[in-house]
Amino acid sequence: MASTNRMTVSQALIEFLAHQYTVDGDIRERTIPGVFGIFGHGNVAGIGQALKQVNVEQPALMPYYQARNEQAMVHQSVGYARMHRRRATFASAASVGPGATNMLTGAALATTNRLPALLLPSDTFATRVADPVLQQLEQPWDTGLTVNDAFRPLSKFFDRVQRPEQLYSIALAAMRVLTDPAETGAVTIALPEDVQAEALDVPVEFLQDREWHLRRPLPERGALARAVAAIRAAERPFIVAGGGVLYSSAEQQLRALVEATGIPVGTTQAGGGSLPWDHPQYVGAVGATGTTAANRLAAEADVVIGIGTRYSDFTTASRTAFRNPAVRFVNINVASFDAYKHGSQFPIIADARETLVELSTALERFVVADEHAQRIDREKGEWDRRVDDAFAPSGRALPGQSEIIGAVQSSSDPADVIVQAAGSLPGDLHKLWRVRDPLGYHVEYAYSCMGYEIAGGLGVKRGLLADGDDRDVIVMVGDGSYLMLNSELVTAVAEGLKVIFILIQNHGFASIGHLSETVGSERFGTWYRRYDDDARNFQSDEVLPVDLAMNARSYGMDVIEVAPGPGAIDDLKAAIAEAKASDRSTFIHINSDPLIYGPDGEGWWDVPIAEVSSLESTVRARGEYERLRAAQRPLLGEETGQ
Repeated sequence: MASTNRMTVSQALIEFLAHQYTVDGDIRERTIPGVFGIFGHGNVAGIGQALKQVNVEQPALMPYYQARNEQAMVHQSVGYARMHRRRATFASAASVGPGATNMLTGAALATTNRLPALLLPSDTFATRVADPVLQQLEQPWDTGLTVNDAFRPLSKFFDRVQRPEQLYSIALAAMRVLTDPAETGAVTIALPEDVQAEALDVPVEFLQDREWHLRRPLPERGALARAVAAIRAAERPFIVAGGGVLYSSAEQQLRALVEATGIPVGTTQAGGGSLPWDHPQYVGAVGATGTTAANRLAAEADVVIGIGTRYSDFTTASRTAFRNPAVRFVNINVASFDAYKHGSQFPIIADARETLVELSTALERFVVADEHAQRIDREKGEWDRRVDDAFAPSGRALPGQSEIIGAVQSSSDPADVIVQAAGSLPGDLHKLWRVRDPLGYHVEYAYSCMGYEIAGGLGVKRGLLADGDDRDVIVMVGDGSYLMLNSELVTAVAEGLKVIFILIQNHGFASIGHLSETVGSERFGTWYRRYDDDARNFQSDEVLPVDLAMNARSYGMDVIEVAPGPGAIDDLKAAIAEAKASDRSTFIHINSDPLIYGPDGEGWWDVPIAEVSSLESTVRARGEYERLRAAQRPLLGEETGQ
């Protein structure tokens, strides 16, 4: 008879997770190197007890880390997974009820970004012996429904351990999805609080080391041949490099292909770092937040080669980026769901790195025409000069965001990682940030979650440190996003994690404020102002007396405040130098003018505007909207001109 260990479900799950390894070629690492947890009555006696027991008996087996917000636990996991190219992530354990549902946003973010995160929300009693328990949601039309069922549409895998014996199949299935290159995201195992503490005889085999080898599927010959023929027939091919390039570690193969062929490359937010900014074939960001170089070349492209991209509306500029009526799409993606987008007749469902190797051989002696190569060089040079101008200090007391980005860029080292997620910063960083390292750019823009930045930055730092890499992580965040979720600054202080946080304060929502103007809503509800009782809105002239630097200082952070004035940019550079020299986290506060915008990259984003309105501003905006929408490509057929 096989030997067994008498354990609780929680103890067995924690030990199981400690012995799972992801293998990617020569790289072998722990799939789940640690657990974040916030304890309540739903998990303190289950998962909490199991983690405590491990901490006493084998402290290195499964480290536990505190967090201050359940959503932030998942954000840290995602940041970590990004740095490890999806080979590893953390588990996040939450109590029953609100602790569990606080992770819903994190689950959606992980799944949308195709990044793995293991969620362990506690659930109500499986036995229903105490029914309803504290924090239980009751629905008379379905008494088996719990709040954890809300994770189902947000997860790539969901199951509930109703009986102890179910743990084995559920845990193995969860690991399969966590290590799936095509279908990964949030993986949710709901754990009823009574089942967590129940005992069973666990086979030793379940607790032994297990390896999960990442699939790197090769391109099918027929699909590759058809794609090669389409590319060879192209006069103006264009590559869209997405996150799949980095998750496949394919940046060197991409570089070899474009250097041999001269094909220009534009990147998505997730693809930032696929090529260094000064590479001759790299023309910058593409789409709604793209550069003029990338967008002009994309508009004329007759073949678009998408590599590891999900073609979000920002990447396609809401289907206005690729304007050639004869354009065709060659889509290389490990996920068939993405490979068939845009009605592509040339999908290649395969690993990006393996496909690029094959393409380089198949496209031997194919080179773009000299005239087109010169055009690429001209467009790139023109945009680079515009960025130089945008970075130049203006001497204003309140600098614009482009100047601030330029100061951070010039003060950072080539390998430093910039982290951002929401507001106007993602758009400006996409266009302006000069990425110098494959892992140097992490802007969470699939879900663009306000509040991601601080927690995600901590996850990025953890991911680097796990590989013995102590490069600096620089988190840029606006005051609107900071106020959404800033409590993980305490986590940085508690663990001595060094991250440089740069808060840009403009007393409102800069991005949505600007968008509000363009759609005719006149920045309504986007300023942080005292409430005007007479006008019944928040558009008074009285700025809120909020001191966010003091807030960060109260958490125990080292804080540097950059005072408004003509020398603000120089002071910011000095502050960054001081922060880089420190071995502790530093919080830098600077004020900006939200009405100074970065250079326009000639991209568009479809935000429908009211068709009728009594506001003249909305009427004007609608007219402009209809003009721009006329360039929108349908999925099939000719442009409608609507």
